[in-house]
Amino acid sequence: MPQMKFILQCSECGEQNYITTKNRQDTQKKVTLRKHCPRCNKHTEHRETRLRK
Repeated sequence: MPQMKFILQCSECGEQNYITTKNRQDTQKKVTLRKHCPRCNKHTEHRETRLRK
């Protein structure tokens, strides 16, 4: 099962805003994307965190 779900967390305020997937076989490193944070109301860097069960 190569697909893995994870959460993107804002690097400034710590809000967990987005849930997405990645292929573990293709992407070994943690994902970092610039996305809009509704709490900060601006585009910030969002980093990959673990999906809580």
